[in-house]
Amino acid sequence: MDGRLLVVEDDPQVRAMLARALGYEGFDVTTAATGAAAMAELRTADPELMLLDLLLPDDDGIEVCRRLRAAGEHIPILMLTARDTVSDRIAGLEAGADDYLVKPFSTAELVARVRALLRRAREDRTPGPVRRFSDVTLDASTREVFRGGRLVPLTRREFDLLALFLDNPEAVMARERLLTDAWGFASSVETNSVDVYVGYLRRKLEEAGEPRLIHTVRGVGYVLRAR
Repeated sequence: MDGRLLVVEDDPQVRAMLARALGYEGFDVTTAATGAAAMAELRTADPELMLLDLLLPDDDGIEVCRRLRAAGEHIPILMLTARDTVSDRIAGLEAGADDYLVKPFSTAELVARVRALLRRAREDRTPGPVRRFSDVTLDASTREVFRGGRLVPLTRREFDLLALFLDNPEAVMARERLLTDAWGFASSVETNSVDVYVGYLRRKLEEAGEPRLIHTVRGVGYVLRAR
């Protein structure tokens, strides 16, 4: 099997279609029709990735995302929704979704995004190098970040963005590149999502009054530098 998936979708026809299509591609698929059922399946099925519909009969997908992330659950989440506004996309990403796919979508694109998210998640579990810049230390094996002696708690997306900056110190990083490298797909997420997450990252890195390290390059993107 290519991976264990949990499909959370209240429409029985859509749920069956997704399970059938993903099963045909080699995935081991478990399904749930509500947010509560999804939480139960997470404990018993141990999926590697969740496909989560935005509209559910109990908690909506945004609330399910928030609850999972608040509980320290790092499972990759692909949000499925018919809503296609920038604010809806940002709301899903801010709640903790890793990617956002707008209905209707092709099976080929769905499978490509699922495989990309699984690949990134598996790479994250592989011990990696410790990156350092100025007084910031990022340990890829433990997914911990320190500024000086202070632990900086980061979400998955914030961690991925910081790792990109640390891999490219002093280099100007265009928003489009940050979006593609951190999100995996640029087509369904607006570049202003990068600005939102850089803002979150800055606030956490500067929470104790430390000087700014991630600087804006007007009209282009951002650069990591100590001055």
